[in-house]
Amino acid sequence: MKLLTALACATALTLAALPAVAQAPSTLRIGLQEDPDVLDPHKARTFVGRIVFKGLCDKLLDITPDLKIVPRLATEWSFSADGLTLTMKLRSDAKFHDGEAFDAEAAKANLERARTLPDSLRKSELASVDSVTVVDATTISLKLKRPDATLLAQLTDRAGMMLAPKSLAGDVGAKPVCSGPYKFVERVQNDRIVLERFKEHWEAQNYHFDRVLYRSIPDTTVRLANLRSGELDMLERLAPTDVKSAQGDKALKVTSIANLGYQGITINTGHGDAAKQPMGQDKRVRQALSLSIDRKVLSQVVFEGLYEPMVQPFNPGNSYVSADFPVPARDVTKAKALLKEAGLTKVSVELFVTNNPVDAQLGQVIQAMAAEAGIDIQIRSTEFASQLRDQQQGKFQMSRIGWSGRIDPDGNLHQFVTTKGNQNDGRYSNAEVDRLLDEARTVYDVAERKKRYDAAQKFLQDELPIVYLYNQTVFFALRSNLSGFMINPDGMIRLAGIKRS
Repeated sequence: MKLLTALACATALTLAALPAVAQAPSTLRIGLQEDPDVLDPHKARTFVGRIVFKGLCDKLLDITPDLKIVPRLATEWSFSADGLTLTMKLRSDAKFHDGEAFDAEAAKANLERARTLPDSLRKSELASVDSVTVVDATTISLKLKRPDATLLAQLTDRAGMMLAPKSLAGDVGAKPVCSGPYKFVERVQNDRIVLERFKEHWEAQNYHFDRVLYRSIPDTTVRLANLRSGELDMLERLAPTDVKSAQGDKALKVTSIANLGYQGITINTGHGDAAKQPMGQDKRVRQALSLSIDRKVLSQVVFEGLYEPMVQPFNPGNSYVSADFPVPARDVTKAKALLKEAGLTKVSVELFVTNNPVDAQLGQVIQAMAAEAGIDIQIRSTEFASQLRDQQQGKFQMSRIGWSGRIDPDGNLHQFVTTKGNQNDGRYSNAEVDRLLDEARTVYDVAERKKRYDAAQKFLQDELPIVYLYNQTVFFALRSNLSGFMINPDGMIRLAGIKRS
């Protein structure tokens, strides 16, 4: 009887404890390769920042894994017959994290801020927009200066993200107030960003974690160790050197996809004093650098052969890739001849890289290859946000950096190489490139648009403001007890549907 009584008491205590356990907040822990820059979608430019925004800020539109544009805050849209007016119907059941309703006035306030704020990086993306009109509470009309084949694609990303209008007067980046499925809780620079589930979100039933914790861990080995130990649930950009090991771990799952962008070296050709050196001033020196690099060996040595060598801003298989510009074979002899033609036998130049093991190794391999052609590269390393800041200010000679890519080819090119492009950090300028890329924005037919991109590439492949190196296959690793993660070519982590068993 004493034993039965003891067992009954123990059972009662266990059952009493169950509700508390069941109600404990669940947290999805995600490892990021870098620390995001400012959490203001109109000023931000980092890949990892976009990952955080996926949970924090709803957009007017989104893309599917097969790159189709689908509704989010905008439920339907149409262009006028002349292509100069875009009308969008908006959701009537969305709210911002401050409790205010999302409506056409809010959408207008965001679009106007994105296209007019002095330091907005979305201005060139929305350059075709002349004005935004509120038709009624759930309808906006965008009047365009010219037809724009890129506009819908722009609204699937940061240009289409919505912030609470009342928050726009303050420091948005310090405490962003959006309308996404999760709301901002805290940020500790170079460590973590914490979001909390927004129970009033119009799609709240599809989000299964109470909190999302984003951890910035640049060291790929440490990031994977945290995943294996259970400190993380998933990580983005698993290092190619760790792919086989992770695939053999029964506690983990690995999934991958070729992303939409490019990886390369941006060269300062006209931004301040840092551009006043041979690499920045003479295209023959840049051509020599490009010819000194064996892109296939680069992929094999640094990336286990898992990344596709490339010399164009478009991902392999993209309909805008030109057959006129194949990946060249390494030619050290020709590289030396180009330096000699420029009146040089040796060139010294600084290369900016991010302070993670993969980028460090990449810089060292490029350094060794270039040295054989007479190009002496000094490597400068820092954390990613500082690298971006210095790049924007022109405090660099060359920067090893990439772009995660967009579904429209304009998104991989225009803002980086046109004279007034918001992310043209090297201040490259060519009037004919500007004309061709501006014109391509107004053309809807793929074949006709491609003619403009091919013509622009003839200049870019000759003048090389960006030396393209490879396309990055994005590897995600996650604990095997996670389900519902849908991989997308944009490399973003969409939180809807993800569950822990």
